[in-house]
Amino acid sequence: MNPQSERPQFNPVRQPAARAEAADESLAFFLTVVCFIAAVITVWSILVVVALPADYVKVSQVLLLAMSITNGTFSILHQVPEGHVGVYWRGGALLDTITDPGFHLKFPLITHFEPIQVTLQTDEVKDIPCGTKGGVMISFDKIEVVNRLRKDHVYDTLLNYGALIAIEKQKVAEIEAESQKKVELAEAEKNSQVSKILMEQKLMEKNSVKRQEEIENEIFMSREKSLADASFYRLMKEAEANKLKLTPQFLELKFIEAIAYNSKIYFGDKVPNMFLDQRLLGNSMHGVVKKDTE
Repeated sequence: MNPQSERPQFNPVRQPAARAEAADESLAFFLTVVCFIAAVITVWSILVVVALPADYVKVSQVLLLAMSITNGTFSILHQVPEGHVGVYWRGGALLDTITDPGFHLKFPLITHFEPIQVTLQTDEVKDIPCGTKGGVMISFDKIEVVNRLRKDHVYDTLLNYGALIAIEKQKVAEIEAESQKKVELAEAEKNSQVSKILMEQKLMEKNSVKRQEEIENEIFMSREKSLADASFYRLMKEAEANKLKLTPQFLELKFIEAIAYNSKIYFGDKVPNMFLDQRLLGNSMHGVVKKDTE
């Protein structure tokens, strides 16, 4: 047997995923170095040319901006926490690159990174309505589900169920929006009912005040009518009393009393307005004669 045939053959061709990861890491490392050099040059220019003692705040802001290159949205260096693996999307497409816990490099702006937990985790689902065989509805406050995603199933799970999860999220969002709409409608209806009740209450209060005023007016009219009737009755009784009191004899007495104090009485044709009853005249003359005789 040829000994050269037993020598293991070295395949210089890398797997597509390994080659893509290596290229990605190399490019990210190169961009990290370039960004670091640019940040150093920028800070040095500010300190030497622009910065004054009063501009320390601006300088610190620039330093913080340069430091945020590795931690912000445009981060190049990222960390995968323990108990997780790193998965990547490029242009919205899921990559088959799976990284272990630790620091790694990625291409900013294009490659998106998310940590996925691969240890035991407990998910909670709250307010679950369930129906029994007998038709009785039972509501569970909380259901806990213990699960674990294996590392070798991460890619297939995300690839197969990522779209379904997005669809379910959309459905959940629609349901939440519908629920929010129902809540708002219920709240508006409740406010309308409350407003209606308040208006009815105000109307009842106004009607009560109006009825009270009507009752007070009726009481006032009744009192005034009673007073008027009493006054009319009093006047009627006074008239009847005067009618009984003012008899011809009483009037004659008053007439006599009225003219008895007159010391002079004129007779003759020139005084036509003086009229005396013959009886009164006779009595008067009799009194005059009696005085003369005395």
